[in-house]
Amino acid sequence: MEHCIGFIGGGNMGRAIMSCLLKAELYQPHQVMVYDAYTPVMEKLEESLHIKSTMDVTKLVKEAEIIVLAVKPQVLPDVLAELKDKIDKNKLIISIAAGISIAQLEEMISPEHHIVRVMSNTPALVGAAMTGVCLNKNVDEKEKKAVLSIFKALGRAELITENLMDAVVGISGSSPAYVYMFINALADGAVLEGMSKNQAYIFAAQAVLGSAKMVLESGYHPGELIDMVCSPGGTTIQAVQVLEHNAFRSTVIEAVRAAATKNHDLGDQAENK
Repeated sequence: MEHCIGFIGGGNMGRAIMSCLLKAELYQPHQVMVYDAYTPVMEKLEESLHIKSTMDVTKLVKEAEIIVLAVKPQVLPDVLAELKDKIDKNKLIISIAAGISIAQLEEMISPEHHIVRVMSNTPALVGAAMTGVCLNKNVDEKEKKAVLSIFKALGRAELITENLMDAVVGISGSSPAYVYMFINALADGAVLEGMSKNQAYIFAAQAVLGSAKMVLESGYHPGELIDMVCSPGGTTIQAVQVLEHNAFRSTVIEAVRAAATKNHDLGDQAENK
């Protein structure tokens, strides 16, 4: 039987992963299968991506070599309670559910299964995701390479230790929302100065994109890059002083910590369900 990857759940992240895998030609459409409790979601995926859908989740876990759990953390315990005796122990299971630890996944299925926990983000929709990946002790070298290939097709992927997963949620899983807020605010400031909203979005988004590329590609520390823009007595240092006065950095740090704490709490809620 030809190698197949199966998705339980066809929401935004599941769809983004499927789309990127097909675009990167890691899989052909007939090698991708999806099950979702909401039939219109499957029909839309089948129509747009030409993948296979099934109403029988047992069929999916039987045929797929890699099984991606792409459901909400509140739903995951019930899904795995139904499937744990039906998933072969040699199959690779990837969970993208926020807050659910590897230990919890092993308890829901079994400690013998090959389990991967990941946290990606919505820029996967445009092939620019950042994904944190952690593995349980059963995942071998070949499987590790397969997982990293899957998530590098979405953008960038890094192996991490699981104790950092809450931090990953705060810094990249949730942070696109913070960045969109920043872009929106930048655009509003330009609108106050007379620029059209549509043009302001382009200027703001490109400035953020270019700044991110500088951090990733220049080798300079972010503090050095700030200094490069801040001429003595100039416009930028004046703006930076306003941001510092209004606790910009501290507010962002607290936002990251709040998201990390919530992610940890989601795991506790699933465990107590």
